[in-house]
Amino acid sequence: MSVAETLKQRISVRAFTAEPVNAATLRELLDTARWSPSGGNLQPWKVIAVSGTAKAAVERVALETLMKNPAGEAGDHPIYPEGLTEPYRTRRYAIGEALYAKLGIPREDKAARLRAMSRNFQFFGAPVGLFFVIDRSMGHGQWAHLGMFMQSLALVAEERGLATCMQEAWGMVRQSLHAHFELPEHELLYCGMALGHADRSAPINQLRSERAPVEEFAVFKGFD
Repeated sequence: MSVAETLKQRISVRAFTAEPVNAATLRELLDTARWSPSGGNLQPWKVIAVSGTAKAAVERVALETLMKNPAGEAGDHPIYPEGLTEPYRTRRYAIGEALYAKLGIPREDKAARLRAMSRNFQFFGAPVGLFFVIDRSMGHGQWAHLGMFMQSLALVAEERGLATCMQEAWGMVRQSLHAHFELPEHELLYCGMALGHADRSAPINQLRSERAPVEEFAVFKGFD
């Protein structure tokens, strides 16, 4: 499978089978992803992988935290900026509605939508959960490098027949996870990722988000 084919095939999988992913396979994925671009070779990423009882413990932390505060924990790194402008607001709304349509959940069924959202904190049934940590002293450039690393990991997983879902939703319980993992103060947990084998029969995994055409985001200058 080419890089282009892998990139176009990858989707955010939101339903996984119970088939396990062993530590050796995960180590191989990380061993490849570590060759991602890194300005100044800082390699500003740290990964915490959980499975089995460790994953269950993390899921309990999220449940207990959100039962106390369903809106999540406040912080200085919100998932989305306040007052999201166009075209970003419409894009976010459209993918949300498409997702719930695949699940057969109407807009007025708030309880069902909340239950669907809560699946984030069970890694959508995936056997492995990954968390990405960065040093608080890092700037925007290093955050971009962390994103490149995550993208590389997702593509390598896809190549191996595995599936992933990048999960910024874990930012809603960032402070509780920081304490749970006993991270030092200078480290910040950014987000999570579900990793496993996709349940190909699940309707939600038929969802493919749209992308703007090249003409909408690129400007060509100086070409013949």
